[in-house]
Amino acid sequence: MKTLSLLACLLFLGGPVIASAATPQQQRMADCSARNKGKTGEDYKTAQKACLSAPAPAASTPQERMKTCNADAAAKKLAGDARKTFMSGCLKAH
Repeated sequence: MKTLSLLACLLFLGGPVIASAATPQQQRMADCSARNKGKTGEDYKTAQKACLSAPAPAASTPQERMKTCNADAAAKKLAGDARKTFMSGCLKAH
């Protein structure tokens, strides 16, 4: 019974923290879903597919580029020299 209560408390307290850590892909899916709100059935599926297949908009400011590249590197779980190389290429590409 104590473990059940402890588990419930952890889920209650940790839920908002876990929910706020959306990956860039999850954020993109949420943005597309919001954009296609009100559509149903095949119209929704087609619009979602088109939205998710479109290239991601390029970040315009250096801060946005850094944020995007950091999120991508974190999603790939890169560290050390691999992360430095990835970040360099990512920042130049954006």
